[in-house]
Amino acid sequence: MRRALIAVFLGSPTAALAHAAEGGFVLLLPTDLYIAGGGVVVALTVGLLALAPSWRPERLFRPFPVAPGLPGGWRPWTQGAALAVLLAMIWSGFQGATDPLRNPMTLGLWTVFWIALVTVQALAFDIWRWINPFAALARLVPGRRRARVSGWVAVALFLAFSGFLLADPAPSDPRRLAVFAVLYLGLTLLALAVFGPRWLIRGEVFTVLMRTYRRTAAAGGGALGVNGWRILRFGVPGLPLAVFILILLGSGSFDGLNETFWWFGILGINPLEFPGRSAIVAPTLAGLLAVNAGLILAYGLSIRLGLSLAGGGVDFALAFRVFAPSILPIAAGYHVAHYLTSFLIDGQHVVSLLSSATGLGERQVTTGFLNRLDTVRAVWLAQAGAVVLGHVIAILTAHALALRVFPDPRRATLSQLPLALFMVGYTVFGLWLLAAPKGA
Repeated sequence: MRRALIAVFLGSPTAALAHAAEGGFVLLLPTDLYIAGGGVVVALTVGLLALAPSWRPERLFRPFPVAPGLPGGWRPWTQGAALAVLLAMIWSGFQGATDPLRNPMTLGLWTVFWIALVTVQALAFDIWRWINPFAALARLVPGRRRARVSGWVAVALFLAFSGFLLADPAPSDPRRLAVFAVLYLGLTLLALAVFGPRWLIRGEVFTVLMRTYRRTAAAGGGALGVNGWRILRFGVPGLPLAVFILILLGSGSFDGLNETFWWFGILGINPLEFPGRSAIVAPTLAGLLAVNAGLILAYGLSIRLGLSLAGGGVDFALAFRVFAPSILPIAAGYHVAHYLTSFLIDGQHVVSLLSSATGLGERQVTTGFLNRLDTVRAVWLAQAGAVVLGHVIAILTAHALALRVFPDPRRATLSQLPLALFMVGYTVFGLWLLAAPKGA
């Protein structure tokens, strides 16, 4: 019966959607077994750390030197080229095709930047330092004022960006995106004139996002190691950056949650008769804020309980900030998993667009891999693997950070038990999000 259902579902036509937040498919594989298995793997990791409290995970994260990167003198040129590409994308948004799958504005923002480049930044190396268009923009702004920039600005801007991504009625419309980009460029120019280059470090949300994710990259500073080794090399983040890290995970999770039949049930909407995004703007924004607030609360309670189990002696505010970067591997893993199917489809549209623009002709875009059980299983296992691996790395980095806060291995282990249990629960939740029936 299960195989018959799979055949019926995968045999039905599917539409490729340009917006990164859309494009999931219902999995009829025995996902309950995979979800349970993922939870068990993370739980076993916790158990091993508890049984071997004297083992120092930091040894696992020791990088080894590799060849140095390109000279920094090239960066102004590559960043200037990136700014030129951004301006060309904006022009195409206003003057190009209205079809999101044929317009560089939509494909460039959602597929190339939001899916591909964020993934490269989080998993591989710091590519943003080479292609940051806002750094090139900063060189064009006269004056270098040094007004103070609050880190909470980036938190507010990321929530606003997430709200646009999830609640806007037409976030894939090229002209709408072009207007959004022009307004954001205007804001950036104004902020650079007031705050100077400091705006890029603390206020410009995409630079803050990418600089935050570079902590999980495998390569950096002429060294290569297990993803997350740089978390142990950076200093303790301030409170705004710690909260920013948490809302990366919370917003990403809600990106998956708000597509599920469960969420539509909460809203009292039949997902098979979806009234349109414009009808649920307010509930979506409220849900985004509620999920982020709930995540921050759950994380804070885990830290507070862990400190109590460890016998206290450490300030809660400090511990909240110290352990926040350990959440980054979870956010990175879920980002990869959530957008994998969108990238496999929309990435083909990017290749086709580039091929057509260079005179090589359009390439055929296929969703045939969704019609085969073996490839669907491979996609699901890749998604599940990204989620589980992200949680395992998060637990290991959190324990390594705990050993810095609590030199006594026993106290360090006790301090991490609630946070580790939180991560185990979030593993199961993340895998459920990937497998849950989705609509709209």
